[in-house]
Amino acid sequence: MKKIVVTMIVIAVLFGALVGCSDAAVASQNLSRAADQFEIFRRVVFYNGITDQYMLLVEGYCSITVDAADGQLELTVKTDRGQFLKHYLGLSDNVTYFVEQLEPASVSDARYRVVFKPIAIIPDIEIAD
Repeated sequence: MKKIVVTMIVIAVLFGALVGCSDAAVASQNLSRAADQFEIFRRVVFYNGITDQYMLLVEGYCSITVDAADGQLELTVKTDRGQFLKHYLGLSDNVTYFVEQLEPASVSDARYRVVFKPIAIIPDIEIAD
């Protein structure tokens, strides 16, 4: 009896995970994951809707996080030298942004990409004076 219940739960979970998984949704998720691994070259433009002027333009390998609670966009950029820059950009009713992917990327539309970094489990410990 327990085996039947467990089997039914596993089937229900798998079926629930598969429902609504279109090719576009899988490809989109994989593109987002690749961008978070700094593999996607992007252009991010901040635009003032009142003055019709660009306020900031960033091109590079960018990871983007929208912080709706603080009304800002957090942009992490990897430089050519393997260093990182972090920008916090405030959003308002007259400031908006758009992001372009400047180069195509080969990602799967059939399988989700999973990134596992065991080294991230071990922290870098610094001792402050």
